[in-house]
Amino acid sequence: MVLLDEADIYDRGRRITHARREIGMVFQKPHPFPAMSIYDNVVAGLRLNAVKVGRDGKDDLVEECLTKAGLRKEVRDRLRQPGGALSGGQQQRLCIARSLAVRPRVLLMDEPCSALDPTSTRHIEETVHDLKDEVTVVIVTHNMQQAARARTRGPRTT
Repeated sequence: MVLLDEADIYDRGRRITHARREIGMVFQKPHPFPAMSIYDNVVAGLRLNAVKVGRDGKDDLVEECLTKAGLRKEVRDRLRQPGGALSGGQQQRLCIARSLAVRPRVLLMDEPCSALDPTSTRHIEETVHDLKDEVTVVIVTHNMQQAARARTRGPRTT
């Protein structure tokens, strides 16, 4: 049993799509959709969750999510290029942007920095810090220094 606001997310009467909208997931290894552009990777969650948004709304959402994920400045001129062509750290931030697009209440991150260089790790940690006021972030890490940094940055970052 996993409870979110005292409701079991695995309850047989609960629609799985509802849980997927409320809980975003970022895995240890980034998995951008290889056949999709950076732009399409960000809005993919909308399609998967049957969320209808107009073209202007999608453009605004992509810009917002890439900004929150700390990636917009690096890719703003390459939105139609494949997400898989990005570096590992950029791919991870793209996956964060994709998770944020459905506006989850909780963002689960399974060792999001374990395979990243120190600069990319710093970008991810800064992103998590910036997100803490709008989404509950739960991070799994074996890096005790990273856990201490996340813990000291605010009450909603774990």
